[in-house]
Parts: sequence; C-alpha cells; structure tokens
Amino acid sequence: ISLLREVTARAFRRSRLGPASPLRCRRRAPSRRSAYMLERVQTAVVGGGVVGLAVARALSRSGREVLLLESESLTGSGTSSRNSEVVHAGIYYTAGSLKARACVEGRRALYSFCEAYAVPYSRCGKLLVATEEGELAQLDAVAEKARANGLSGSGEALVRLTSAEAARLEPEVRCVGALHSPSTGIVDSHALMTALLADAERHGATLALGSSVVGGECGGSDAVAGCGAGGRVLLRTADGTQLACDEVVNCAGHGAPRLAAALGGMPRSHVPAAHFAKGTYFALSGRPSPFRGLVYPLPQQAGLGGAPRG
Repeated sequence: ISLLREVTARAFRRSRLGPASPLRCRRRAPSRRSAYMLERVQTAVVGGGVVGLAVARALSRSGREVLLLESESLTGSGTSSRNSEVVHAGIYYTAGSLKARACVEGRRALYSFCEAYAVPYSRCGKLLVATEEGELAQLDAVAEKARANGLSGSGEALVRLTSAEAARLEPEVRCVGALHSPSTGIVDSHALMTALLADAERHGATLALGSSVVGGECGGSDAVAGCGAGGRVLLRTADGTQLACDEVVNCAGHGAPRLAAALGGMPRSHVPAAHFAKGTYFALSGRPSPFRGLVYPLPQQAGLGGAPRG
C-alpha cells in the first residue's frame, strides 16, 4: 500500500474519531502497484516549510480537505530553518506594494498568532545606524518610507536618535545617528511551524512526509480529463502515485520554479524565475553578545547589511 493511500485512510479515520497527534510518516519504497495508483483530494499544498504550513492551516480552517506534501522526512528543514528569525517591521519596501502591505499586516498577524498559540517571540526592536555624517540624510529617507508604509504611533513609528541616545540603547554601538524600530522582533521559527502544523491538523489537514512531487498536468489537458477521478490538476509523486486535485498551492521554496515548470499545461508566463542570493551568518562564541537587540547598518546595494542579535 502506498504512503499516500495510508495517509488518506488516516485522514478518513481522523474525520470520524476527531483530531490526532501530528502525523509522522516514513518514506516507503515504490511498488509496482503504486505506479498505477490514483488518489483524489480537494486541495494539495506542496511544500512543508513555514509558508506551506501557514497555507495548509488557512485552507483547512476554511473547511477544505487539505493534503500537505513534503519531500523531506520532517517539516521546515529547508529555508524555514536557515534564517535569522527576524520579524521585520515593513520599513524598506516601496509604498503601496504587495511586499509592503504583506510585511506590515503579516507582522501584526504574526505577533497575534504567537500570543494566541504560546509561540516564543520577543518584540526587541531594531537600531538602524548611520556610521558617518553622509548617511544621516539616508536615515531621513528610510523614516519617510516607513511612514508611507503605515508605520505610525508609539508602537510602530521609527524614532530618530542622536548618537548619545543610540548609545543608551546599545552601549557598544558607535554611530553618528540612528533610527529605532520598536515593532521589529524575533520569533522561534521551529515553535511557530509546530503550532501551524498542529492547528492545521486540528482542522483536518493531513501531512504526508517523504512525498516528493515530480510533475503533473493542469488545466484542461487530456491527462487530467482522462484520469477519471475529476479534479483540475493531476500531480505525480516520486513513488508513482497520482493525485487528482481541485486545487494545488505551490509552496515548494527553492523548488517552486522547478515544480511549476514540470506541470504540463501551465502557462510559461506563470512559471516564476529562480533568483538565488547568498547570506552569510556568523556565531559569536566564548562570551555573551555585546548587543541587547537587533542592530543594522543602513541598507546597501546588495542587501540590508548585518543583523547582530543579543
């Protein structure tokens, strides 16, 4: 019996018996029988990182039947576990852009979620520093962009600081001026993902680990119409299982462009291009961090600069 048949059966049992503990499935070797197996599911979410988990949670809470497909042996083992865990305020994006709106609204929603589900976080704030006189005008430009993005009021508005005021917040920082972002923070990303998964499963979502989606068909293709199970998208997994789905959400992280390109019938204009960037992280060992919170230089052409954290 295939992995997906197993999790489908467990989902059916759970729908009758109530919520179960988080599902952990082992990868199984493909069989000759599984190569011809066809399953039916309303919604498939491909990718079990933080985005896929959040999408699966939202869709399951809306009443959909959700199957979350993750290629690895555990959730959140890719980009979601390799980042600074910073909760950004929404300072730098172009005013009115989708990124700006999503960052500001998402930060507020994330803090509310953390409070409701006991996810550890700290609204520690961030110091954005100018290290020479010529950068002071850039501080003003950043503050104006933050205001345009809706950061206002005592809990969100950026505060302009002199070098002395900045030193009172961060005694080890040397600068000629700074901005303080009170709504920037950090979050325990693994606890966040655990909470998202638990709530998704509480509302009926099913997690299938070791389930790599390798291709499929979408739209009105002959393959979709001929599968005989209905659905608008046909997915194929590495073990030969086929899934007929009403809808598919591609949350495959770095693999999302590759997955989109592997779906027959997908318009080329809807296949995202892959843009890779490298971040370098350093850990301070042997003594406590000299910083109390987050400290950033002004944005550079290649990125946002460093982010020392206490």
